[in-house]
Amino acid sequence: MSIDTPRPWLASYAPGVPHDIEEQHGSLIDLVEESARRFPGKVALEFFKRTTSYADLQEQILRAANGLRKLGVGAGDRVAIVLPNCPQHIVAFYAVLRLGAIVVEHNPLYTPRELRHQFEDHGAKVAIAWDKSVATLQDFPADVKVDAIVSVDLTRAMPRSTRLALALPVAKARESRAKLTTAVRGTTKWDDLVGTRKLSKRHPRPSTDDVALIQYTSGTTGTPKGAVLTHRNLLANAAQARAWVPQIRRGDNVVYAVLPMFHAYGLTLCLTFAMSMASRLVLFPTFDPALVLTAIKKHPPTFLPAVPPIYARLQHAADSAKVSLEGIEIGISGAMPLSQDIVEPWEARTGGYLVEGYGLSECSPVLMANPVSPERRLGSIGLPLSSTEARVVDPDDGTVLGVDEPGELQVRGPQVFRGYWGKAEATDEVFTPDGWFRTGDIVAIGADGYVRIVDRLKELIITGGFNVSPSEVEDALLKHPSVKEVAVVGITQGGNEQVVAAVVPKDPSSFDAAALRTWAREQLAAYKVPRRVVVVEDLPRSMIGKVLRRKVRDQILADD
Repeated sequence: MSIDTPRPWLASYAPGVPHDIEEQHGSLIDLVEESARRFPGKVALEFFKRTTSYADLQEQILRAANGLRKLGVGAGDRVAIVLPNCPQHIVAFYAVLRLGAIVVEHNPLYTPRELRHQFEDHGAKVAIAWDKSVATLQDFPADVKVDAIVSVDLTRAMPRSTRLALALPVAKARESRAKLTTAVRGTTKWDDLVGTRKLSKRHPRPSTDDVALIQYTSGTTGTPKGAVLTHRNLLANAAQARAWVPQIRRGDNVVYAVLPMFHAYGLTLCLTFAMSMASRLVLFPTFDPALVLTAIKKHPPTFLPAVPPIYARLQHAADSAKVSLEGIEIGISGAMPLSQDIVEPWEARTGGYLVEGYGLSECSPVLMANPVSPERRLGSIGLPLSSTEARVVDPDDGTVLGVDEPGELQVRGPQVFRGYWGKAEATDEVFTPDGWFRTGDIVAIGADGYVRIVDRLKELIITGGFNVSPSEVEDALLKHPSVKEVAVVGITQGGNEQVVAAVVPKDPSSFDAAALRTWAREQLAAYKVPRRVVVVEDLPRSMIGKVLRRKVRDQILADD
């Protein structure tokens, strides 16, 4: 690719990180095929101590692909995956892609309404679903009918001893089997799907610019938006991740999948990056500190992508259980700011690095990360990845801004998506005429290229004609000794937005909202001080732990 914009961050790259990645060719299915060819006997997947080699994984992918072909799946068809982290998820993902079809990832814990919104949008007629989610899909109305459902029992991928340990008492087990029989009637069992012969080598393969994935952006109400990502986009992001961590050795590393793979962050760093590195991918259907610590005793992760609350909980659990975290080489954190009180003890316990990164679903998703070196910088989301361009512009008139001037972040790079599925107008809105993607984030870029998030453009509060950054107010309120957590939102009253803070107090019995507002007046300009302080027990978060300000706002409005 030709890059004609200044990139001051290149001088801040860690040793061994290239300025640019090579142009991508082939497709995502090459990632597993290459690892299976070079490391056939290496462990690819570990799930509750049961392992699958790369050779076996590749064979299962080809069998599942042939099973899906028999169900009528062809090139360009959308296939919904509604699964937690499990071996079947990996197999399903690559089997769909091998046919030239398009994967659509879904949160299996979504409500029927949330799932229906997305199925109405992408129109998939075949779904591969957790058996607990099958009934929800079957209950869709006729105009959203799913023609074929493959039902997946997660326990079939576990060792027999684990299945027995998880077994319910006989009476309850019979009741559960009766309910399950009703739920999965008319579906294809996963074991039957992979019980066919392997797909013919002559079957057409996808090309680099074919659509590989529709990844739905955050938010589950209103009109869904599916980011259309090509094989080239996802191949590039996996290559950028490999380039960023040259110290990780192909075929000799362990990656933990504690993040959900239906989320863009978990998908790229576990489904694509890990497979391209011939990693031992240890799968967890949900984050359970006890399960993670059990795995760490045997195979500590070389690479642990997660979010700040996971690192904090894992440290606490390790201390309580007296389990060493030494040997975890790299932690990449995203979705929310990474604080010093998490980083310092983590790096002391592990002897490795914990750095912050940044991305969006529309960008496959990783755009930036701190260098994995002593030059990592707390409070920064790091540097744009190899082959990535970035600029900061005035959100009102598009003027390109200078060093340390806050404005909207716009980016270009091989990982940036094609557009939103079926939404040409929404696509046009997020791209500039010269091809830059508008991230909607307000940032400032320093002279050395380090990027600092200021706020979300769409979440700015406009009160009395002044712009208020929710993050700035939150950061100030968090310094008060009575505040445990806080989310700041704008609530419109009389045509003007008011700054409102939802606070989780450290001690609800002694919390004084008026005293907090008085204190805030000493820290913030008058127009930034919350007009109201609402006490809440906890804050709504996404599956990866990000505070959902929209839901905070909705709850406050519902309670008014």
